[in-house]
Amino acid sequence: MKKIYTNNNETKMSIFEHLEELRQRLFIVLILFLVTTSIFIINIKSISYILQQPALGIKFLQLAPGEYIFVSIKIAIYSGIIFSSPFAIYQIIMFILPGLTKKEASYIIPTLITSICLFFIGVIFSYKILIPAALIFLINYGSDIVEPIWSFEEYFNFILLLSFSTGIIFQIPIIQIFLGIFNILSSNSMLKYWKYIIFISTIIGAILTPSTDPITQIIMSSVILILYISGIIILKTLKK
Repeated sequence: MKKIYTNNNETKMSIFEHLEELRQRLFIVLILFLVTTSIFIINIKSISYILQQPALGIKFLQLAPGEYIFVSIKIAIYSGIIFSSPFAIYQIIMFILPGLTKKEASYIIPTLITSICLFFIGVIFSYKILIPAALIFLINYGSDIVEPIWSFEEYFNFILLLSFSTGIIFQIPIIQIFLGIFNILSSNSMLKYWKYIIFISTIIGAILTPSTDPITQIIMSSVILILYISGIIILKTLKK
């Protein structure tokens, strides 16, 4: 049973009270997700224009009946998930917080908050730097032979894959911090593997960047290395 401390008195919650609290929090998250998704559906044209900005000048086609409608719903749902996720994580924190010690809370809560921030930074980095760099290469390659006319659904899948992948990549320091806190790997051990990390980051950069131009891959590989080194510095600060 989870212990709750109020006014210096210890109270215990039964398993049914746990489940009821969890149900209420999940219901609140669901309501927020539905509201957020509805807002994106209402403003789907503006969202579509924002997504098209990196591919300015490209003509998009609807290759199947109702394709744009289904893509619009997909955009709204994914956007609703992404933008409601910080509140969902907040609800998770509030649910597990009473069961944590002060030391555990001092590590876990800031780490979760930092994880959210890093994910959004990764998405913005992808939208502002990686996606334009990849699209410039893809548009210019063979432009004198074929005219670039794309399916909007395939374009959105491209944006989604690269943005989400970059957001996940930005979680590298968080993974390192957890490994260090739980004494699975120390900062010194991580530092010893720097040669392998360079090799792995090159492979990951090549896999995650859909274009084959070296500039985009070098940017992604460099970001992975910087994040890895940042994680080591943080662990050194924590003396782990």
